[in-house]
Amino acid sequence: MSLAGCAAPQVTTLRGPTMGTTWTVKLVVPRGADAGDLERGIQREVDRVVAQMSTYEPDSDLSRFNRAPGGTWQDLPPEFFDVLEHALALARDSGGAYDPTVGPLVNLWGFGPGKREHRVPPAADIDAARARLGWDRIRLDREHRRALQPGGVYVDLSAIAKGFGTDQVARYLERSGVADYLVDISGELRARGARPRGEPWTVAIEKPGAAPGAAERADQLWRVLALKDRSIATSGDYRHFFEDAGRSYSHHIDPRTGRPVDHRIASVTTVAGDCMQADAMGTTIMVLGPEAGLAFAQARGLAVLVLLHDGDRLVERMTPAFAALLSESALPMPSG
Repeated sequence: MSLAGCAAPQVTTLRGPTMGTTWTVKLVVPRGADAGDLERGIQREVDRVVAQMSTYEPDSDLSRFNRAPGGTWQDLPPEFFDVLEHALALARDSGGAYDPTVGPLVNLWGFGPGKREHRVPPAADIDAARARLGWDRIRLDREHRRALQPGGVYVDLSAIAKGFGTDQVARYLERSGVADYLVDISGELRARGARPRGEPWTVAIEKPGAAPGAAERADQLWRVLALKDRSIATSGDYRHFFEDAGRSYSHHIDPRTGRPVDHRIASVTTVAGDCMQADAMGTTIMVLGPEAGLAFAQARGLAVLVLLHDGDRLVERMTPAFAALLSESALPMPSG
């Protein structure tokens, strides 16, 4: 499977399973490298993220932390520690709009691991789940790379782990000498370099409600961008939700109220240097809402596009950084 002789470089596509979805990497295999070896290496990277940070795996390091007795310090692998540290910093900066301890509410509303009924929980159950939240109760010991389980805290890193996994794959590829790649884990993307003839890697921002797997159809796309040495992630209200009594309930839970978000945001797209930041920012802005969310992003110089429901149409709002990005990297919509 390695490139041979003086054959012109080509784009190779590798795929595999992870986090209940799939990963896809398009890359130019370096001369002398083997695509099969790279594929196995990528799989090891994403498997390590799952083994450390999945709430769906009972033996993961995260599940171990969530089960730990109150008042105990838990040793964490370096990757898990770094992600948790980033998550707690974002929780602090966002005033708890993003909260990695939101897990009890996610599970209560039926969006966590295992088969759960999608229904509106009783108010008393919501209050009981909210009582277990508390990102500010977790303590970190950077010197010994450990975290304090204060008791009853259930961490859920679903809003950040795919982005981190995307970054980990990118770092592995660069260590392996791959200079041109596009990594995609269920819509969390990171790109470096270009295609063999110098064309940029292109990514599409779907229209909210687009059919899964329809990203090649122009009528399913909102914008198309060239992506180089950047990451992009989109969060939306249209894939994971349920309906009860004629009302739709999003999987984005506001930890401050204990209930799914209820505003006009259809999707949030963030472009950033690393995918972990882009991934978590989408959830943060979905919870903050359009005005506060865009102000939060703009104050930090982030490139963010928000699509809002406006009756039966969509309107877009963006930060100055995203507008600048469009001026340099927006591409024509594909035909067909």
